[in-house]
Amino acid sequence: MTLNQQKIDITNQIVGKLNNNQIDLYLENEKIGQINMPEGTPFNLTHHFEADHQKIYQNVSVPAKTQERYTDCDEGGWC
Repeated sequence: MTLNQQKIDITNQIVGKLNNNQIDLYLENEKIGQINMPEGTPFNLTHHFEADHQKIYQNVSVPAKTQERYTDCDEGGWC
């Protein structure tokens, strides 16, 4: 049996993870390369996302924590 070399397009399967001033490239759990970025490279992110100190954040709205009115109540509801 003879094996022939063939190129397979895996572009849509690649995941990039920020790591200091580079983006590490992964195929499933295997690191396959990296992209080096100069210090201060700007990130162009969509609405509700921002980059700060080599991290990417999502701005979300969360419900405010309500203050509990009663403390030291027993299981029967007596306070």
